[in-house]
Amino acid sequence: MDDGLDDTRVTIAIAAVGYLFCPVWSQVKTSDLRSQSRTELKSALEQQKQQLASLKIAKVTGGAPNKIARIKSVRLAIARILTVIRQNQLKSLREAYSGAKYTPLDLRAKKTRAIRRRLSPAEKNAKTAKQAKKDAYYPKRKYALKA
Repeated sequence: MDDGLDDTRVTIAIAAVGYLFCPVWSQVKTSDLRSQSRTELKSALEQQKQQLASLKIAKVTGGAPNKIARIKSVRLAIARILTVIRQNQLKSLREAYSGAKYTPLDLRAKKTRAIRRRLSPAEKNAKTAKQAKKDAYYPKRKYALKA
């Protein structure tokens, strides 16, 4: 039975839910995707998109219910692949901008507007010359009581 799909993606695990049996299709694992190169990811993405197109055609032409049920898992697989591609891009960009004076806005920490506008720790702890002298002349008294 050769329908153009390899066994790894067509493996069906039947999950018994009461009296209903629903097929659970094997998913594309992100851990496997992270080890692949950019070209492999692109080819996997094209393959998944072609599969989605064929499944959509099957849906319109009144195909088998199991094909229609696979549309969701294929869409999720496409999303996973795109996410890994994006994360890899950001990772390489962060490495490229690691020593730069300014980093692009989308690579900076988002946080909240208020947190971004706070003083930096160095600015927060900065003292005027007068205050620094005062602290030096009158240090904090250290003492202990003898019991």
